[in-house]
Amino acid sequence: MKIVLVGPTYPYKGGGAQHTTELAHRLAAAGHDVVIESWRAQYPSFLYPGQQTIDAPEGEPFGNVRRELDWRRPDGWLRAGRRLRSADLVVLAVLSPVQVPPYLGILYGLGARRRPGATPRVVALCHNVLPHERRPYDRPLMKALLRRVHLVLTHSDQQSALAADLAPTPRRVAVMPPHLPARRDATGVSEEPPRVRNRLLFFGLVRPYKGLDILLRALAAGPPQVSLTVAGEFWGGLEETRELIAELGLTDRVELRPGYVPADQVPALFEQADALVLPYRSATASQNVWLGHEHGVPVIATRVGALADHITDGVDGLLVEPGSVEALTDALNRFYAPGEPERLRAGVKAVDPDPYWARYVETLLAP
Repeated sequence: MKIVLVGPTYPYKGGGAQHTTELAHRLAAAGHDVVIESWRAQYPSFLYPGQQTIDAPEGEPFGNVRRELDWRRPDGWLRAGRRLRSADLVVLAVLSPVQVPPYLGILYGLGARRRPGATPRVVALCHNVLPHERRPYDRPLMKALLRRVHLVLTHSDQQSALAADLAPTPRRVAVMPPHLPARRDATGVSEEPPRVRNRLLFFGLVRPYKGLDILLRALAAGPPQVSLTVAGEFWGGLEETRELIAELGLTDRVELRPGYVPADQVPALFEQADALVLPYRSATASQNVWLGHEHGVPVIATRVGALADHITDGVDGLLVEPGSVEALTDALNRFYAPGEPERLRAGVKAVDPDPYWARYVETLLAP
């Protein structure tokens, strides 16, 4: 089968690019003719204020990539659509509603019609059907896209229901498979056996829905010997975070490392932590639980989205209700009870990605 994936890949960074790349590898390994139709310029900077590209790949790059799409060039969207007419399957990786205008241009050039048996078949692979922090144009844009494709693939039942509210298009659900940065290039990782360091880690893009403010308040009320590292890009709110840290008297206990963390620096960062904390107010599918477990670290997380699906409460991490400083404070106190960090770390097992990817590819390609 000739398959075209339209989405980010190296030199773009982050989970979306890693997922597109790994999906291309898995489809090619299954014997399909695969190309990634990627971006020369994906987003305007005012809509994506973080670092968009990286200098070194986070995994094995995919070989067959075209990088011609540009959010500023609608004529290129139409040309891309015409190129894709010879494909059997076109997969549109939907990371944000701001991608919809280019995708509608591609569909127009493709001449796609949402009728049974139409070729090529077009799938909207929705990482998020709608953003966590929404703008007025998000719903109408996503509605316009989802009504023009043959299938919507989401990563949870909740996201599938959200898609159903926007369009009557057929839907399928596939669990987001692991697509983690490689650990083999780790630098600065100690050979010493793990020990309790009285340090927690908040890792990844910092946005309001991820609840860093809740974690800071819980830290102030929790075990006084425990410190926190916050490592990741801030999409606004850095100065407000610094003010809250000072207000809570945590200046000596919180280390801020704003900015993107390259993949080869991630293992050393996790080695310094007793646990990864995910105090999210809301979530869809997240790789961060698996990322923590891949690095041998238990995870303290809220019961939102798919986070709880990958944690066995009291075995390889702790689960708490979202939005509650008191609940998270209690979890931190329980985690640092004598012997608990060591016991929970001993329960952590790295995930095997192959079964997840096999089911994911099967769901995507099913007639």
